[in-house]
Amino acid sequence: MKSFRFQPIVSTTLVVINVFVYVLCHFTGERLYDMGRLDAFAVLINKEYGRILWSIFLHSGVPHLFNNMLILFFLGSMIEKEVGHIKYALFYFLSGIGGNLLSLYVKVVSGDLAASLGASGAIFGLDGVLLAMVLFSDKKMENVTPARVVLMIVYSLYSGFTGQNIDNAAHVGGLLTGFLAAGMMCLVQRRKQRKMTDGGYRE
Repeated sequence: MKSFRFQPIVSTTLVVINVFVYVLCHFTGERLYDMGRLDAFAVLINKEYGRILWSIFLHSGVPHLFNNMLILFFLGSMIEKEVGHIKYALFYFLSGIGGNLLSLYVKVVSGDLAASLGASGAIFGLDGVLLAMVLFSDKKMENVTPARVVLMIVYSLYSGFTGQNIDNAAHVGGLLTGFLAAGMMCLVQRRKQRKMTDGGYRE
């Protein structure tokens, strides 16, 4: 039996919460959507800043929910095993928030104030985390190479930019946030490792 440390506790919990919220939305009509969509006017004028976080848990339909949760569970479980529960949760929420902030910026600059929702920004952040880990971490993950991760990211971005009604700014923002956050983590860990190694050879 695997130890608690290697169980996908956070990934599983996030999936359960997202599914629960979607079911709840189904029974409450538009009420929760109206309260949580990432709406630039509501956030910037009405100062409803909670939407930046709450919109991450809203999905427009079963296909939208299923696709996001499938990636979240399998990709998230792999990353959670490598970095631990707390860092993984931090990366996920930072990426979701970072993606939504860039989305708001693009909405205002472009004048396209359509509301958006979904966990895609946070999930793209996991792609960024994985890329940073394969580039900067001393740990090696089996069958995970920089080329494969880049190919996955390019394909995901391409699918988004060629699709319709997709908040690509949130995708890019989440990706960059996850990459930067995990990159900093890897650099800090490498510095600590070097200090430990150097200290071990001093007399």
